[in-house]
Amino acid sequence: MAKESFGLLIRADAALGVLHRLTGVIAQHNGDITSVEILENRAPESRIYFEVEFQNRDTQEAQALATDLQALPIVHSVEVVKSLEKIYGKRIIIMGGGAQVGQVAIGAVSEADRHNIRGEHISVDTIPLVGEQALADAVRAVARLPRVKALVLAGSLMGGQIEQAVREVRQTGLLVVSLNMAGSVPDAADLVVSDPVQAGVMTVMAVADTARFTVDRLKRRVF
Repeated sequence: MAKESFGLLIRADAALGVLHRLTGVIAQHNGDITSVEILENRAPESRIYFEVEFQNRDTQEAQALATDLQALPIVHSVEVVKSLEKIYGKRIIIMGGGAQVGQVAIGAVSEADRHNIRGEHISVDTIPLVGEQALADAVRAVARLPRVKALVLAGSLMGGQIEQAVREVRQTGLLVVSLNMAGSVPDAADLVVSDPVQAGVMTVMAVADTARFTVDRLKRRVF
């Protein structure tokens, strides 16, 4: 049976044990929490966002859960919303030198637009960064971000700790695309593309369900 995810935006007391009580009610409804974020936690009120997955696509279970959560004395309000997966969909992160990041983003945004018109939901995030440690930290942090399907490293020279970070996040199943640059990062990436605009296009194609392109089926990995 197909599963469906719903978002729950909850306003509750800013106090100890609030998450414990909220998740207990969700568990009673057999909801599988796929994501949770504390949006604000300043007395007297906190804002907490859950994404909860149910076995069926009927909204009745989500509404019943919202009713039971609302009945808790610590809860001020509960709103059932569309999940971020439905609204923003898959995320692609582009990081590195500002000029190269901008060029990759041109290709990625243009290609994402083509697929989103056909029903996809793909969003593109960018962050210009310099420095080996800063980039290595950022690469590792990508694995902790929700909904990220691919990382593009756009720069002229990357290696050392950045290469190690790339190998680590690839172990989590993240697709890593690199520009053809100096340094050892291209050796660690799944796909190496010389043209930055084309790198953005190919990354979107690799994660889009509406594209017939699979990195694993390529006979070569450098373009």
